[in-house]
This record gives sequence, structure tokens and C-alpha cells, in this order.
Amino acid sequence: MLKKSLSVIAATVGLTVGSYAQAEACSNDTLKRIMDRGKVVIGVKADYKPWGFKNADGAIVGMEIDMAADVAKTLGVELETVAVQSSNRMQFLEQGKIDIMIATMSDRPDRRELVGIVGPNYYTSGTNIMSPKALSFKDWEQLRGKQVCGKQGAFYNKVVEERYGMEVTAFTGNAEAKQALRDKKCLAWVYDDSSIMSDLSSGNWDEFEMPLSSEDDNPWALAVPIEEKECVLGNMMSGLQYNWLQSGRLIELEAKWGIQPTQFLIDQKERFKDWMDQ
Repeated sequence: MLKKSLSVIAATVGLTVGSYAQAEACSNDTLKRIMDRGKVVIGVKADYKPWGFKNADGAIVGMEIDMAADVAKTLGVELETVAVQSSNRMQFLEQGKIDIMIATMSDRPDRRELVGIVGPNYYTSGTNIMSPKALSFKDWEQLRGKQVCGKQGAFYNKVVEERYGMEVTAFTGNAEAKQALRDKKCLAWVYDDSSIMSDLSSGNWDEFEMPLSSEDDNPWALAVPIEEKECVLGNMMSGLQYNWLQSGRLIELEAKWGIQPTQFLIDQKERFKDWMDQ
């Protein structure tokens, strides 16, 4: 599979070099630094099971860590992962603390002004709530004016406040927010539906449910430094994402990590399939 990735990326890089070799803006400093040190530093989540979390030994593992490993293998360098949070992941990339970020980040216009988001988007998710089954929520409007828990840095906090008049108390980490829900400090936890599905399937939340229809489906994006977006590194990451979707690699990783299959990946595999396979 990675041999196929390499061929796709090699073609992409070839186009990139031909198109941008004369462009002064493309110093390719980040890629040079990666290759010189023989290691790529990728920012990942460590609190977002099963995409990125710490196992019993304290190592960060998960679907996006496997994706980061694919990046390192494709580049032919070692991988170092750095745990980031929603509130600091873009700053880490801007400040050069990481080379690439693969950290469950939704692709939004304001974020494209700060970091180099390259397509095609590799995943998608929506907004939902986890709440006690006893409350039997059926509609978003039932939460108008109610106290809900959220995660600092998540864009949907503002969305639900403006759309439904919820009062969001945002916590630094997911663990704190969910504990507040257990302690009845809020009626629901508003968050990403994919993460909620993971919690509900863990067996630790049998008295809770995800009762509403998800809203605001948003594609996920990896990012490189903004100055690298149109250069070699940005184009390499674009080619790798294309191959992940076309080959079904991400569908395989969903199955590996026990993630409920997403229609998005099925549709993208069909969209990008080789015409010879039809």
C-alpha cells in the first residue's frame, strides 16, 4: 500500500518542483529540517480515543497516530509525536514546535488563514450531545437555556450557544467535561459525534446516550505550516491524503480501532477509485 502511496506522492512532488522551483516563497525549510534531522514531528491528540489517546503504557496510540506513522514511513524518517489540544494545536504548528498536525481538526475558513490546510479532507464528523437516558432528549430545542458541558477550543460551543441559547461551560480536557456530566453539573456534553460514539461503545457509559441528529457535518484536515502549503511538503501531504482515501486505508484503520464505519470514507473511496477497477 505504501509503495502505491510513494508513487502518488512522487508524482505530486514532481509537479510541485516543476511548478514552484522558481518561486522564492517556497524555501521548503520544514521539509529540509525533517530530512536533515531524520525525524518528522507530528502533533496528535492524546485525549480523543480512538483517534489519539494514551494506552496503559503511556504511549500515544490511535487511528491518527497510525496515519502519522504512514507519513514518517513515506518520508523515510523516524516519527516523533507531540500531544496537542484543540486550544493549542495551531499555535504549535505556527511556532514550529511540530512539523505537521494530524489532530482531529475541522477544516474552517478562519483556520486556513493561520495554518496550511491541504486537501482532500481525510475524515468528517458532526456535532451532537451525550446525555443521561433518563432525560430523554429528542430535539435540540429542548436544551434551550440549559447548562451543558463543552471542551475549550471547540468551535461548536459558540454554534450551540447562538443557535439554541445553551449555556456552555467549557473545560480544558474531555475527561473534566465528562466528569462534570457524571456529577450532574450539566445536562449534556456537547461534542463531536464520533468521539461520543466511541465513549458509548466502551461500556463505561451505559446510562447515557447520543439522542439527537448530528448537525454541522465538518470535514477534518491535516495541516502543514502555512508557508509550506503550496510547496513540496504541502503537496506531499495532499497526495498522501488522496491515496488514503483512494486505497481504503482509512477504512481499514476505522475497523482496526473499532470505529463505526463512516459513509464519508465509503463515498470517497468510490469517488477516487481507479477507472480500471470499475
